[in-house]
Amino acid sequence: MTATPTARPAPSGESTARAASAPFLLDRHLTEADRTAALAADVRAGLCSVPKELPPKWFYDGAGSRLFDEITRLPEYYPTRRERTILRARAGEIAALTGAETLIELGSGTSEKTRLLLDALAARGSLCSIVPFDVDDTVLAAAGAELAREYPGVVVHGVVGDFQQHVGLLPAGGRRLIVFLGGTIGNLRAPERHHLLAALRTGAGPDDALLLGTDLVKDPCRLVAAYDDAAGVTAAFNRNVLAVINRELDGNLDAEAFHHVAIWDPDEEWIEMRLRSSLEQRARLGALDLEVTFERGEQLRTEISAKFRREGVEAELAGAGWRMAHWWPDPTGDFAVSLSLPASSLPASSLPVSSVPAASPSAAPPAG
Repeated sequence: MTATPTARPAPSGESTARAASAPFLLDRHLTEADRTAALAADVRAGLCSVPKELPPKWFYDGAGSRLFDEITRLPEYYPTRRERTILRARAGEIAALTGAETLIELGSGTSEKTRLLLDALAARGSLCSIVPFDVDDTVLAAAGAELAREYPGVVVHGVVGDFQQHVGLLPAGGRRLIVFLGGTIGNLRAPERHHLLAALRTGAGPDDALLLGTDLVKDPCRLVAAYDDAAGVTAAFNRNVLAVINRELDGNLDAEAFHHVAIWDPDEEWIEMRLRSSLEQRARLGALDLEVTFERGEQLRTEISAKFRREGVEAELAGAGWRMAHWWPDPTGDFAVSLSLPASSLPASSLPVSSVPAASPSAAPPAG
């Protein structure tokens, strides 16, 4: 997660040339200055609002990415295992259905979760290019170099950007499979989800497809446990956002004075992660010339994670111009992956929606 980028930084919006010292293409639509300015704006707005709130994208510095990787391996945190079960069962089918020449992954990180899809497309012989898209160019550069080594002859074209702003700048051409996994779409509120799905549809060609991972509504006790593990890893991950703010904005927030909280909101059908101040405190953010006060017990919301039902996912996709063609839940019904096509390219009666589980329900489900 902290490897040195293999490509020399280029001006915002420009591509580096493919060369021996840069074994993949890298577009930067988000510079370090852009990221700092966005962080400053989000922190100022969020800590001055009532109630206080921060967007979850600022969790993911090097330490935050490592902590999240650890979270995905915890017994309480089921989504990663469930999604992998589906992809393992369906990767070949997805490759055959889409015939994708380009795989675009939003929020790619290390691109580990898409290896099953990449292998299936490569085995089919259609894979020509991989487009990992992420906000962190250090992680992206390291992951891009690794993908270039693993898939020789395949163009790796990394894009540094914010998927709420820059999806209109994704490389075009050929049959594209746009992949948005991990249930990350649940971190967005409904209007933000619509904006993203509609922007992807606007840029989609008639032969493109969208593969979406969604965590499903279930027993609230299991949901809360997944976001408040016994080992305290999620608590450390949550507090890490304060370390990011302190480092980047010259702050002195006391992370140890905040307790991690995870709650289920039954009306919104989402999990909220919060940080609750254990005492009355005052902090200063030098880069913003801002003083922030917290009352004892005051809470700062750091993440929402919406959970979905099939009919809701289908309706949101339709509202943004997509038609769901396949719905694959895992055998336990915890998680689902859907495949959608641009609505205008698909007559309503031509491709019935499939909803076969990823494996036989009689199979023993994985732990967690």
